[in-house]
Amino acid sequence: MRLVLVGPPGAGKGTQAEFIAAHLALPKISTGDIFRANVAAGTPLGVEAKRYMDGGQLVPDEVTINMVRDRLADPDAADGFLLDGFPRTVPQASALDKLLADLGVGLDLVLELVVDDDEVIRRLSGRRTCRGCGKVWHIDFDAPTHEGVCDRCGNELYQRDDDKAETVSERLRVYARDTAPLVDFYGAQGKLVGIDATGPVEDVTVRAIDALRSYGG
Repeated sequence: MRLVLVGPPGAGKGTQAEFIAAHLALPKISTGDIFRANVAAGTPLGVEAKRYMDGGQLVPDEVTINMVRDRLADPDAADGFLLDGFPRTVPQASALDKLLADLGVGLDLVLELVVDDDEVIRRLSGRRTCRGCGKVWHIDFDAPTHEGVCDRCGNELYQRDDDKAETVSERLRVYARDTAPLVDFYGAQGKLVGIDATGPVEDVTVRAIDALRSYGG
């Protein structure tokens, strides 16, 4: 199968992508991994991407899409893949459709992890990170024995700027503006399936696998 996983920040895309890809024996392909691999290898695309990243700029779609094209041409992706973190916008989705058409294949399904904004804010703003060992705790789901102190190493816990409620709200606004339109784009193609992403991680995985089975996955 050739799959795309979409959903807002805090929906659990990374975790679910790992489980679903492992279940289907597919490579999990994320733009973050592709960027790091190209930069580390010093490929022409990696050099170009690094120039933008070092300047604090977004990597242009053309560079990202060319990296994705190269990755999808690798032998392990010949029989299928799961894309996590790409596409992020409708123009990127259109470019992906063209790229796949050039390869003589197409997407089978797009899984949308559905979770409301209040739950996303609760998930992300409840994180606390240890200044010592880096372990991430959660004030609701995985609280330390003593507030503000890491059980593992005894160092102070703090809230990263990225996890503050106001930052999370801004990330959700960016998602609604740039990425949420993918739902309509893929819905119009008849390829979208929504998955309730609330509750235990294992339950969400079961729902996703059940959805794939109903579509022949």
